[in-house]
Amino acid sequence: MEWHDREPIFRQLAETIRQQIVDDVWQEGAALPSVRKVATDLKINHLTVMKSYQLLVDECLVEKRRGQGMFVLSGAKSRLLKLKKEAFIREELPQIAHTLEQIDMGLPEFIEQLKQALEARQL
Repeated sequence: MEWHDREPIFRQLAETIRQQIVDDVWQEGAALPSVRKVATDLKINHLTVMKSYQLLVDECLVEKRRGQGMFVLSGAKSRLLKLKKEAFIREELPQIAHTLEQIDMGLPEFIEQLKQALEARQL
């Protein structure tokens, strides 16, 4: 895994785990790898991993079970998908609308292009 300087590593790791939950790498009820294992595998400080896990606990995505480890909570994926949808509507749709206006593309043409793009992804 490669880290960038735009945000702290613990936040980047938490975002990676969020995306893995959405992608069903970690399903609801699944145990996350131990702090030590993640720290060793990624060659980062165990406190960084603990901070990432705590962030996910604070977001009600995972829970700590004493003596057992960290587990993905029921409903975590649906919560994350809802947040992604809200962010898309708030952040990306206005940009798409602005671009459509700039290039003088009407809604019917955009919808047709979007349908074609979606169909191409399903092949």
